Amino acid sequence: MNLISIPAFQDNYIWLLDNQQGHGIIVDPGEAQPVLDALERLNLTPDAILLTHHHHDHVGGVAQIVARYPGLKVYGPQETADKGANHIVHDGETLEIDGRKFAVIAVPGHTLGHIAFYSAPYLFCGDTIFSAGCGRLFEGTAEQMYDSFQQLAQLPDNTLICCAHEYTLSNLKFARAILPEDRGIETYQQQVEALRAKGLPSVPTQLQLERKINLFLRCHDTDLQRKLGFHTPPQHLHSVFSELRLRKDNF
Repeated sequence: MNLISIPAFQDNYIWLLDNQQGHGIIVDPGEAQPVLDALERLNLTPDAILLTHHHHDHVGGVAQIVARYPGLKVYGPQETADKGANHIVHDGETLEIDGRKFAVIAVPGHTLGHIAFYSAPYLFCGDTIFSAGCGRLFEGTAEQMYDSFQQLAQLPDNTLICCAHEYTLSNLKFARAILPEDRGIETYQQQVEALRAKGLPSVPTQLQLERKINLFLRCHDTDLQRKLGFHTPPQHLHSVFSELRLRKDNF
């Protein structure tokens, strides 16, 4: 398998999983042209499109791609039924596409019906976990997003977080502002700055790394809790998550 990130819009990534036998799976095609160009360049026929949620920058290219490849299966949550999904999937289901199994995981927060697709080691998580960050809460609550993060945190360390945006540097700036003396975050920020200066993507990243540098995965960290004003252990860890998200919104 070969994972390809296709840049779209300003900072989106559309993912293409190439089975290296002439077939591929497309994830969250917000626009069609970059995908059609990549398929042609790599001489690939798509077997399916996977959609994580209903936002336009994730589904906008579906109609045009399906027009080019009639009969293409488009898997997505109920909220994508009117955005081109023709196979509605639910939490706990397993899909088999092109001999590969994908587990469907409900991850509400950014939108209420948001899902992720996991096929080891790849996690296509849309706008849920970003490198060093977390999606905005447009429809769900902080508690829902915290629970979604806890779900995904149970996956193996070598899981590749295939998120849909290049937000890593701004997320790391926020993390540094909260925990300025955290050397791991500082070092990673320098590495990402070097990557971005060369025009290279900072994702996918490994879950193992995210556990260290993503504050939204560190709500149990007492040092972080103190920095956020929790001087006694909070009753619910989602209140730490909520405070972090609020500060990021206003950062």
